[in-house]
Amino acid sequence: MKIAISSQGKTLNSKVDPRFGRAKGFVVYDLETGSTAYASNDQNLNIAQGAGIQTAQNVAKTGAQAVITGNIGPKAFTALKQGDITMYLFTSGTVGEAIEAYKKGDLTPATDANKPGHW
Repeated sequence: MKIAISSQGKTLNSKVDPRFGRAKGFVVYDLETGSTAYASNDQNLNIAQGAGIQTAQNVAKTGAQAVITGNIGPKAFTALKQGDITMYLFTSGTVGEAIEAYKKGDLTPATDANKPGHW
């Protein structure tokens, strides 16, 4: 299973990006192999509208079945839910720390958006 973590950089030592739709990018971690890949989100950083939905579509293309991010808005939440992608909130720390928290079962699935649209 793959997990996409919103990230301010390309490595496990990078800080988790508190944004989803306008995150700099995503570190995609494969739980089975331990391998990582980076998916840039540059195309959605400055668009006027729809960043959350487009980012959700891009995350789905990576094959991720779960997302770890700091915050998520209602449109992104709905798009990910429709794609059967489970969301987890992790507000501070590194990508590696977020993965470890997930593995330990310390993260619970988000049941709704935690931010209003366009925050």
